[in-house]
Amino acid sequence: MNVLIIGYLHDKYDKRVFRTVNALSKRAKVMYQYFSKQPAKSYYEGNVHYYPLTKSSERNPLKKIKSRVDFDRSIVKLIKTAEYDILYMHAFPFSMPLAAFKWAKKRNKVVVYDLHELHPEDMFENLPAPLRYLKRFIFWNVFRKQIELCDKIICVSQDTETTIFEKIGLRKPSLVVPNYASLKLSSPSKNKEICIVGKTPRGLSQAHIKLLSRLNEAGFLIKVIGYTPNFPDDLKYISLEALPYERMMEEISKSAFSFISYDPPSGKSSRNYMFALPNKFFDSIAAGTPVIVRDSFVTMSKLVKELVIGEVIEPEDVDKSVEDILRAYENYEILFENVVKYQDMFVWDEAKEKEFVEFVIG
Repeated sequence: MNVLIIGYLHDKYDKRVFRTVNALSKRAKVMYQYFSKQPAKSYYEGNVHYYPLTKSSERNPLKKIKSRVDFDRSIVKLIKTAEYDILYMHAFPFSMPLAAFKWAKKRNKVVVYDLHELHPEDMFENLPAPLRYLKRFIFWNVFRKQIELCDKIICVSQDTETTIFEKIGLRKPSLVVPNYASLKLSSPSKNKEICIVGKTPRGLSQAHIKLLSRLNEAGFLIKVIGYTPNFPDDLKYISLEALPYERMMEEISKSAFSFISYDPPSGKSSRNYMFALPNKFFDSIAAGTPVIVRDSFVTMSKLVKELVIGEVIEPEDVDKSVEDILRAYENYEILFENVVKYQDMFVWDEAKEKEFVEFVIG
């Protein structure tokens, strides 16, 4: 059995992508395409053929488009010529969104589509309203054709899976595989700090800043991991650079809460935003740290409330949000016990890996 894994523009060790490489290479020979910032040669290691692809970094808009198109053509060429039984897509060549799927089906290959995002409501969401709705209409039609050409799909949440099948009016064999953490920690010794994790700076409204300032006043230090925030000078915080995964988990485990609340790109919630289950959510619980989640994150909020593993807030109502967080801190022992109780649900393990591999290859 041979599997071609398309990482597209994901880095070699992207957690979700590389997890599929490790899991599937235990049962099959894997050719793994990933993005490399610098030109690099392909090589073999165990059951895996590592196949890096790069593209030039351009500032000129026309050259930038040409660079992306050339990169996409190299992806499609690989799908047209490589030897494999299963094509596993973590993303698609954006400039030719159907070509990869059509070529794989033309060659009678099994196509598995791993949907990291709800694509029609993810890209270009910062467009003004009329254009945004037109974009969604076009993208949903393209997305439906992609699903038609797939044999199996993998989603990050049940809500995303349900939305897809209801919207496009057809079903395919599917499996929900969230962004599980890779390990778990449990530190009963907590600092009175609120942790914000992520490599990508997220939009924080003035209400968010006011909320964090009020939490400062209540004695909480704000700890940011992964980027340098543009906070006001009077906000007390520490900023840590992007850390290796184990170190990041240790830092999260020291904090009283992990803060997951940011504004959608367009100012309006898309379903991709509402149903998000980001790495930081799973990593926080796996690190033994209760979460503070914005109520507009529908899927995360539902889990937090059902399992009692944190606090759901409406950040625009600063007074109530502060009150709710302080009350949660007063009842911290209950939250921490529940986090430890349910940690295994949020961590990748042998049973989850076996179910995944059986779904893809079995």
